[in-house]
Amino acid sequence: MGKTTGFKEFSRAVEPYRPAKERLLDFKEIYTDHDDKKLNIQAARCMDCGVPFCQSDEGCPVYNLIPEWNDLVYQDRWEEAFDRLMQTNNFPEVTGRVCPAVCEGACVLGITESPVAIKNLEFAIADKGFQNGWLKPQIPSSRTTKTIAIVGSGPAGLSAAQQLNSVGHNVKVYERADRIGGLMMYGIPNMKLEKSLLDQRKDQMEAEGIEFLTNVDVGGNSDNSIKVEELNKSNDVVLLTTGATKPRDLSIPGREGEGVHFAMDFLKANTKSLLDSAHKDKNFISAKDKRVIVIGGGDTGTDCIGTSLRHGCKSLINFEIMAEPPKERATNNPWPLFPRTLKVDYGHEESSETFGNDPRVYSISGKEFLRDKKGNLIGIRTVEVENFEEIEGTEKDWKADLILLAMGFLGPEHYVSEPLNIELDERSNYKAEHNIHQTSNPSIFAAGDCRRGQSLVVWAINEGRAAAREIDLYLMGETTLL
Repeated sequence: MGKTTGFKEFSRAVEPYRPAKERLLDFKEIYTDHDDKKLNIQAARCMDCGVPFCQSDEGCPVYNLIPEWNDLVYQDRWEEAFDRLMQTNNFPEVTGRVCPAVCEGACVLGITESPVAIKNLEFAIADKGFQNGWLKPQIPSSRTTKTIAIVGSGPAGLSAAQQLNSVGHNVKVYERADRIGGLMMYGIPNMKLEKSLLDQRKDQMEAEGIEFLTNVDVGGNSDNSIKVEELNKSNDVVLLTTGATKPRDLSIPGREGEGVHFAMDFLKANTKSLLDSAHKDKNFISAKDKRVIVIGGGDTGTDCIGTSLRHGCKSLINFEIMAEPPKERATNNPWPLFPRTLKVDYGHEESSETFGNDPRVYSISGKEFLRDKKGNLIGIRTVEVENFEEIEGTEKDWKADLILLAMGFLGPEHYVSEPLNIELDERSNYKAEHNIHQTSNPSIFAAGDCRRGQSLVVWAINEGRAAAREIDLYLMGETTLL
């Protein structure tokens, strides 16, 4: 594949982020410009491995044709590589930026050496497609009479919309926010994903014939709401892609009152204010000059760290209830499983640059939010844990003016689904078998986090494409969608 001996001649090299000192001064993307020559060399490391686990069930959820486009990049055939990438992934410009690269965890080269920098290559291919005008509207040659309403415009909803439109169905996407994109728009900060990319995608999809209706709260009670029953009656199919938007709370004494916020409320308000007014409207939760504690150690927690630092917080600590991961794979975490190892993400690096240390504290759990006599938040009392069991005598008080809860999500908000009387699974998600996606109501389908639970953007794309395939089969009796 590519250069036969490339994997022996070249080492792994990833594209660096902008220097932490520089990027902390703005909300621009953290990435540096692509270097074609270095990427050509990295692509040459892709082995003729026989069975490419990178695109297996343990690797890429959308089964990207990774060895093929690696080989094309090595040959400097970037436009062909872009064509291959777009065959399986509706939004590689997003996954190339925010995906944790499960494909790299399954790379065969990673058994004995560092894996190919697949994520960087995908990122660069996608960017070249945008920059060179290779991304063009794909307008269907004919239309069917079938109408589909998609509720939610996150990665699952948008990928399903694009797939269904490509075979001529008439698709409308309903979004309760003022901009499309769902998690991609308001859940991921601008420094990780420039929102102009989503605007370009919207323009492309509208040119293809997809209709977007924003500020429409399907199933809600506001003036801009529409009853989901009406959508069900007036369309052949309704696809629910509402996401898992019910946040996990920390119900300990002192929870009520100012100063404790869900991470998504913090991130959404920040991005909306940034896009609306470059933060001039002040309609966001500011961390400026505050002692900040972020509870939760995932990507959302890291995004809260990066955002708080850009606001100019006074101090920053990140609590994680889990134990510190090992630096190398544990024996119970062998290849090709995704490596559960210690990672230093952009926010951790930025915190170290600002305050001189990694902000993370492991094996710790909150016991009580501390407030003064006026009810103002002044800190949190914690206890150390082992296997989620409290360790006696380890309580500690931490000072804080702002605490952000980034502890994951419990499932979808049910006001959309309740009038439809569809069944839920044991985790309160919409019950629909993966790769079937049909709920207990035959004309109602579900995909993405509202069906599978909190997951990755790339898994949402997988689900949206799969749901589109099954909807087309349901409507037409056959399908050509992959």
